[in-house]
Amino acid sequence: SASCLLCVLPLSVVLAQEGENLSGLSNNPDKAIFAVRENSTTCLMVEFATKFLVPYDVLALNGIDLITEQASFTLPRSAEIEGKCGSTDSEIHISWKNQAYTLQRTEFRDKSVEVWKISKVQFVYDTSETSHFINAYNPGKHTASSHRLSALVTPAGRSYVCAAQQTITLISSDHQKGVTVSMYDTQIQPFDITSDFVFSEPYKCITDQRERLEETLPLVLGMILGLIIIITLIIYHFHLKLTAAPQTQLPRTAPCTRTCDPRPPGRS
Repeated sequence: SASCLLCVLPLSVVLAQEGENLSGLSNNPDKAIFAVRENSTTCLMVEFATKFLVPYDVLALNGIDLITEQASFTLPRSAEIEGKCGSTDSEIHISWKNQAYTLQRTEFRDKSVEVWKISKVQFVYDTSETSHFINAYNPGKHTASSHRLSALVTPAGRSYVCAAQQTITLISSDHQKGVTVSMYDTQIQPFDITSDFVFSEPYKCITDQRERLEETLPLVLGMILGLIIIITLIIYHFHLKLTAAPQTQLPRTAPCTRTCDPRPPGRS
C-alpha cells in the first residue's frame, strides 16, 4: 500500500538504513529536520518547512450539490521518517497522524551530466481525518502525485538551499483535484554527504539569487551614479582652470584736452 512503501525493499536494506528526526535542533517552529543513516553514516538530509493546500468535497446545505473546501496545514515536526539511499536513487518517506498522511519524495542522480534532482513527489492523505477535513463527503484515502517532475536541479556533491517558497502541484486521485505542496527555508542533500550530519557546499536556488540581486542592484547603481557625478565635477574643475588664461590689458590713451589738436601739423 502507499502507506507502506518501504515494504517492497529487501529486509537487509531496511535494517541497514534508519531515519532520524532532528527537528528539535531548529529554532524555527515550522521547520523539520530529517536524516537517513546507513551503517551509522548520514546518507540523506532534509531541512524544510512545508505547507499543504488540499481541496476536498463537502455536501452543500441543500443536501444535493457538492462544494469544494480547502484544507490548509503544515508538516509537523513530530513526523516519523524512513528512507533509503542508493547510488542513483534516494527516497524519503515522512508520515504522521498514524499514517493518515504520508509524503514521499524521490531524488535521482544523473551521472551523465553530474546533477541530482527531485524526480517524484507523492502525497497520501485521508479525508476521514477530521482535524483538517471537516464534514468531508465520501471520506477516504487519496493519492496525489507529480507528473514528469524535474525539480531542484543541483550540481552533484552539493546541497540545495532555498529560503524562498517553492510550490509543486500534485494531481490527486480524488477527481483530479490539484494538491499544492509548498516548501520554504529548505536545504536538501540526498547524495555524497562527506561528513556525518553536515551538509556539503550549498547551491542557492535561482529565486534566492534573483532576490539577492534585486537587493544589491540599487546599491550598486547608486554607487556608480555617485562615482559618475564625482568624476564629472573633477573634470569640470580642471576644465575651468585650463581655460581661464590671463587676459592682456591694452595701454590706456591719455584723454584729449582743449589744447590738443588732432589734425596733422601744417594743416589749418
